Amino acid sequence: MMRYEKSSLIRCDIEELFSFHLDLKNLQAITPKDTKVSLVGEMFTPQEGDFLRLKTVKNFIPIDWEVLIYKVEEPNILVDLAIKSPFAFWEHSHIFTQKEDGMCELKDVIRYKAPFGFIGVLFDFFVSYELEKMFTYRHEVTKKILEG
Repeated sequence: MMRYEKSSLIRCDIEELFSFHLDLKNLQAITPKDTKVSLVGEMFTPQEGDFLRLKTVKNFIPIDWEVLIYKVEEPNILVDLAIKSPFAFWEHSHIFTQKEDGMCELKDVIRYKAPFGFIGVLFDFFVSYELEKMFTYRHEVTKKILEG
């Protein structure tokens, strides 16, 4: 099992940061420009036990995702688990921690297993690169939006 982690400090209230991540309209705003993402179905506020269906397109390759909202502990934790994705396993934990001086820590922890067994492991350098690029962008845009 592979693991990726990204943390940032954002000047905002923890409830604001948590709500931002529950608002599915923000998903497009924090997705890098080289990737298109769209919600399949109607807009809703995710709750524990809900399923989120997404379509992503990157490099002209469409990928369907079905994600279970596995755990919600307001305002600190949101965990989603991919039921359908390009990965053999994908768990994404969004962890929000209130810090001093009006700062919050946004931490994304991804646990994943590449597809195609040991062959997929050989290409983990590419997965790691893409995760770093995507989550750096997501954190920068989230910070910019919430800090104004």
